[in-house]
Amino acid sequence: MTPYPLTLDRVSYRLADGRVLFSDLTFSFEPLATGLVGANGAGKSVLARLLAGRLSPDSGQVRGSGRVFLLPTPGYPPTGTVGELAGVGEALSALARIEAGSVDEADFTCLGERWDLRERLQQQWQALGLPDDLDHAQPAARLSGGQAMQVALSGAWASGADWLILDEPSNHLDARHRQQLYEQLQQWRGGLLVISHDRELLGRMQQIVELDGRGLHRYGGAWQHYADTRAAEREAATTQLDHARAQHRQQQRSAREQHERQQQRQARGNRDAKQANQAPILLGRQKQRAEASHGRAQQVQSERLQASAEQLRAAASAVHTAPELALFAGAGERGSTRLLQAQDLVLPHGCSAPLQLEIRRGQRIAVVGDNGSGKSTLLRVLAGQLPARDGTVQRHTPLALLDQQLLGPSGECSILDSVQAANPSADPGELRTRLALLGLDAQRIQRAASSLSDGERVKGALASVLYADPAPQLLLLDEPGNALDLSALQALEELLAAWPGALVMVSHDRHLLQALRPTQVLQVSTEGWQWRDAL
Repeated sequence: MTPYPLTLDRVSYRLADGRVLFSDLTFSFEPLATGLVGANGAGKSVLARLLAGRLSPDSGQVRGSGRVFLLPTPGYPPTGTVGELAGVGEALSALARIEAGSVDEADFTCLGERWDLRERLQQQWQALGLPDDLDHAQPAARLSGGQAMQVALSGAWASGADWLILDEPSNHLDARHRQQLYEQLQQWRGGLLVISHDRELLGRMQQIVELDGRGLHRYGGAWQHYADTRAAEREAATTQLDHARAQHRQQQRSAREQHERQQQRQARGNRDAKQANQAPILLGRQKQRAEASHGRAQQVQSERLQASAEQLRAAASAVHTAPELALFAGAGERGSTRLLQAQDLVLPHGCSAPLQLEIRRGQRIAVVGDNGSGKSTLLRVLAGQLPARDGTVQRHTPLALLDQQLLGPSGECSILDSVQAANPSADPGELRTRLALLGLDAQRIQRAASSLSDGERVKGALASVLYADPAPQLLLLDEPGNALDLSALQALEELLAAWPGALVMVSHDRHLLQALRPTQVLQVSTEGWQWRDAL
């Protein structure tokens, strides 16, 4: 049966800190494959929980029929059991109680028609290539990031729901399992809402919906149509902004010229009055008429100036630009031509074949391969965070590793404190400017990092790495785009394209890797290492 739409009817929701996230939000999600995009902090995950009934709005209604399965972005390491990670922990517990003799109606309601739930999960896990001994009662913390996401997705496929709401479902999945996810989503016949910054996944959606401070906006078509439409909107908004600026400057000139003419007339009138042989009462009336006329003209000019200023503000607010990522001048341009050399390197985990590696200034290496093959381990060994099983690593320049689990400062430490600690001699005002270019305003950089979004914390981590003293000449990046929204991800691509130093990046995001413009590709598997010229 085709599911009914999920409808928001004048929904309002206020966060725990009192901030209004949604106000009078009205929208209908048709049962199409829909990609939901928007900046970090816009409220996409909260909206997903409202649609799934996990949260209740402060006012308004969320309407729909049938079962909705929500797959939130799993934290890492995941908590609870494997069954709970799959989102079916309660149903599995109800099944166990029924098998033990329970006649509680609540257990039968919870389980529904899913009497073969265990078998369906095992079939899913087997098809995904997960360990044969995986059991729903095991602790989920034993799973890798990719395995955790596969288990979470298996619960979605086995849920029997009318609607799936998936929050960043391709995170931590390697290229092979991403392709498997895409194929499974194409076979799904129910309602589907996917929150993602994976542009290849968004390219397979039937429509894109954007959430921003103004509300929800529907864009028919997949990612490329959305990207082209938004680019055209930005171009039109920029043109309108240029026109509004010109109009406002013209009104300012008109007001200035009118004021100068009035001063000249007033001065001339004062001279004429001294020379004229008229009664004082007549001179007074002439002065009153002149002042009244000037007052009316000044009021009209003031209204025109205010109107042009308002048009300028409206035009400026319609221009949404991605944050510019700026680097310290000269970063990556100093030091030795040979930056790092590894000889007969054998990793402690993953691929057991020896690796010969030399990184020189200007090299840009993309590291690709299945999860578990040793990509992240390689970066940690190169950075000196893990000992190699065998072989040597010689480092000839400052380097920095941005790990996929490193989300910048945590707890009460602020981003500004973290960046200042990485570069104590830097001028605080310069650091604030640099952070502003990262899209981090003066309030955010001083707040406790625990109150920031993951994307904001990743930007803080980038700043701590890139603005450190000494500045790194070699960047080691492990899935740096995982927690970034689309605008920040595009800005990161611009940064990597402009980065003058060498870098090695592990990623499953083909668009991000292409933006890297790699000079070489290092393919890793459990069998060995292979150098390629292109992706």
